[in-house]
Formats: sequence, structure tokens, C-alpha cells
Amino acid sequence: EALLQVYQKHGVSSDLVQVLKDYPTGVVNVELTESGLPTFTIGENAAWEHWEWNQEIEGTVRQADALYFGTLGQRGESSRKGIRRALAVVQDQNMPRILDINLRAPFYDDALIRESIALSSVLKLSDEELERVAQACELNASQSSTASLEELRSKFGLEFVVMTRGAEGAVLISEEGLVEQPGELATVVDTVGAGDSFTASMTLGLLKGKDFPQILKDACKVAAGVCSHAGAVPE
Repeated sequence: EALLQVYQKHGVSSDLVQVLKDYPTGVVNVELTESGLPTFTIGENAAWEHWEWNQEIEGTVRQADALYFGTLGQRGESSRKGIRRALAVVQDQNMPRILDINLRAPFYDDALIRESIALSSVLKLSDEELERVAQACELNASQSSTASLEELRSKFGLEFVVMTRGAEGAVLISEEGLVEQPGELATVVDTVGAGDSFTASMTLGLLKGKDFPQILKDACKVAAGVCSHAGAVPE
């Protein structure tokens, strides 16, 4: 109920939210280092693992402008099937399918990483995740990070790949080449939600037809703003 009130406060539709009485609302315990970097303990058997696909969801997906999904959201069998059905619906519609890799041990394996990337058209990951993703996708281990990103883009036929680099900003690789964006100055209080806010801004920029340098600049600015506040939804 508290989460639904947050949605309402920020103007986010909750029409498709399923309330499952047999499962607890998902919780994550977050511990921060002195520099504001989080470690996560994710509660298991949560409601979000058990949502069920229905016609209302399918109708909304068909009318969407983009589909955003992650790896952690596929932890439960029911939720994984639902996400895969949504991807199948939009596959032939030339709709952006944006994958935000979120590797939270032990809830992933090589197959999940590869399958998810293969179903996406845009990949976003962090520099901390690149080595594990490269291993799962059997990339050349001796090459540079930008070469690995280009190999990912080429191997999976992606429109572009974006890698965030914390305070160092972000890099984007497309068929047109490499775009780099330095980090925005920020007093880091809490980095929780920075990656999600980056991807949200990136998605909006893509849908508005902005060029890649502007997309990266805006996304880094939004993420820096989130880092300067406590909590993932700054008041």
C-alpha cells in the first residue's frame, strides 16, 4: 500500500499492478560503504516473481513506445515467462527493447545473460558487470573494454551498447562509432537508483530522437542528481 502511494504521488500509473496476497512485497536490504556504494541483500519468493500475464498487460505492451527489462526481474519462473511473452509481442514491431543488466548473485547464469541480450535491441551495463557479461558471451578476454562493447553490439545485432563508469561518466558504441561522456560533478550521498535513473533518461532521449552525445550527457546529469540525494526517488 505504501508503494502504491509513492506511485500515485509521482504520477505513475498502477493500473497493471497485481496484488498477490500469498507472497510478500519484495524488499531489498541495502548497506552503503563510506563512499556511498551499495551492497544488496534481496528477499526471496517475493510477489514480483509471481505476477501473471494477462490480456490487459498484452494490450498495454502492444501500445507501448519501448520495452524495458532486466535480468533480476526474470528470477521467478512466472515473471520470466511474462517478460519473454512481452518481448515476443514487440519483437516484430521495431520497438526498442532495452535491457539493463543487473547481476545480483546468485540470481543469474551464463544462459540468462546471453538469452536476455539476444532478445534486446539496446544493452546497458556497468563497467563492474562487463567482465562477467564478456565471460558469459565468450568474448575475447584480452581486448579492451570498448572492443568488448563493440563485439557485444556486433555479435548480437544491437542498435547500441551503453556502459556506465560511475564517476567517470559513460560510453556508448553504435554502428556510427564511439561516444564518450565524462561524469557530472556530484556530492555522492547514495548511489542507489543511479543506474535505473540513467537508463530511464537514456530511454526518453532515444524516444525523443536526440543524438547520442546529448542522450549520454542528459543521462549522466540525471544519475548524478540521484546520487546527491538519499534514496532512489529524491523528494
